[in-house]
Amino acid sequence: MPFEMVDEVLATTRAVQRRVRLVPARVTVYLLLAGALFAELGYRQVFDRLCAGLAGQAERQRVVAGPPATGAAPLRALFDLVRGPVATVAAQTRWRGLLVVAVDGTLLSVPDAPENLTIFAKNRFAATGADLLVRCKSGRRLPPVARCRDGSFLARLGTLTVRVIDAEISIVTSQGSRTGHYRLLTTLTDPAEHPAAELIRLYHERWEIETAYAELKSTILGGRVLRARTPAGVEQEVWALLVAYQALRTAMTDATDSLPGTDPDRAGFTVALSAARDQLVLAAGVIADTVVDLVGVIGRHVLAQLLPKRRVRTKDRIVKRAISKYNARGPAIDRASYKATISIHILTTPLTPPGPPQLNGVASSTATVLAVTGGQVGRWCGYGWGPC
Repeated sequence: MPFEMVDEVLATTRAVQRRVRLVPARVTVYLLLAGALFAELGYRQVFDRLCAGLAGQAERQRVVAGPPATGAAPLRALFDLVRGPVATVAAQTRWRGLLVVAVDGTLLSVPDAPENLTIFAKNRFAATGADLLVRCKSGRRLPPVARCRDGSFLARLGTLTVRVIDAEISIVTSQGSRTGHYRLLTTLTDPAEHPAAELIRLYHERWEIETAYAELKSTILGGRVLRARTPAGVEQEVWALLVAYQALRTAMTDATDSLPGTDPDRAGFTVALSAARDQLVLAAGVIADTVVDLVGVIGRHVLAQLLPKRRVRTKDRIVKRAISKYNARGPAIDRASYKATISIHILTTPLTPPGPPQLNGVASSTATVLAVTGGQVGRWCGYGWGPC
């Protein structure tokens, strides 16, 4: 991210300093980005690493007395630049006319400060107008209110009507088979437009987003609490974290794209992060009139240490290492790769309310009857109530 790019977002967001300061706005942006790469250090130590490669070029001063602040707007604008236009991705990530994005339920820990506790609360994503496909606990009680022809059913979740898909997913390898029960909830209530079996397969693809969150939370942050003690500072720090992550991912993808047929999954994030840290400490490309291919340097490290092809996921997520230094309980983790066959069986749940309609005082099991319940029109089709 060259100086010109950072200066542009500072000017656009009106975050340029109005007076001469020891730490100008541009330096503050780079300090925040460097802080994302060195999450285990305080900002004073991060600043020392920014200046480590400038010996003899500039006087180093310990000028960082507190958390850096430019506001979240410049970092968010910088992220919009490094992530690229959405249109270039949208054409490749559509399913039945819908743009598919992965939003996992992940948390970043923030300091237990009063201001933070008043701002960061729960949100209902459905209010944004997006359609959702999420997993819930199999034992959660969701009484059916209507049956769909593909085996799913409609239920009420608070004020929201959702479609519930119960399924057994079996995976067979040379080492045996495993079967798990999954319950998915979706706001896509039309089974003709969005069949249950397709939704199950679509949901299975989303687990790979966990890799990105693991890299953010475990590799970069190492499970640490964010530094900022105010909501504005937290937002600023999170955007800086996303910018740094996106820049590393871009370098990794550019590197694997240079070798036709190389899956981007084989690029090691830890390798890229380590190379980026080294380049920062060396102040590569900072001095004027020098040309340093930073992406190429990181990319060469990535290509030299490609990971093996990603294994098929055959087991539930487990803790691979206990917090305690003593041995974790449980069987050893099998890290071998197997060829696998996956099958899906949609489960059905009998409707409870209401019972079959009465025709002339006699219960009917074959008649088609229209009824209105709670403002919704339903139809009895001999096996249960269903939407018209």
